[in-house]
Amino acid sequence: MFCPGCGLNQSNELKFCKQCGANLQAVRQAVMPREAGEKFDWSKTWVAEMFLSEGERKRRQEELEQMRGITPEVKRYTEIKGGVITSMVGVALMIFLSIFMEGIIRGGKLPPEAVEIVGRIWIVGVIPLLVGLALIINGMFVSKKQAEVLRQQLLLRSGAFDKVNESQAPHAADTSGLIPSSASVTEGTTRHLSNSDQ
Repeated sequence: MFCPGCGLNQSNELKFCKQCGANLQAVRQAVMPREAGEKFDWSKTWVAEMFLSEGERKRRQEELEQMRGITPEVKRYTEIKGGVITSMVGVALMIFLSIFMEGIIRGGKLPPEAVEIVGRIWIVGVIPLLVGLALIINGMFVSKKQAEVLRQQLLLRSGAFDKVNESQAPHAADTSGLIPSSASVTEGTTRHLSNSDQ
């Protein structure tokens, strides 16, 4: 089936388009012929989605993101990337405004009381700089913990948590490399036994 939203070819099992998120199930139901006596079921259309609870809407959004491969870790890196870009825009804006306003001031056509104001307009660039820094800090620290919690919740839902725990369980430690093979506990006792036989 081709998605009506983006035109991408989708498998028939998917409920939502991987590319644009269009409701493919509703499209299938709309084009399927109905029996003559069968009544139209509004609960199976896009209209029913408008009346979904917030929890159900969130669950569907998570399913869609999971199908697209958008994990909490990917969201975290995207947030950090957005923070870096926003911070750099703030720095660039401060530099641009500082140079531009300095040129206006040196033009000498401003009254003295306006020079003070125009000379400090570059401070506007601090706002995107601070927003970007907040995004970076949130992505590096707060979202890291949230991503870990969400990842564990997804593993619990999928039933793969036990398999992951088994694979990460500590195995018996190999201590053969810790004690040299020449230093055995019984080495001295066997030497005494052989002396007593003589």
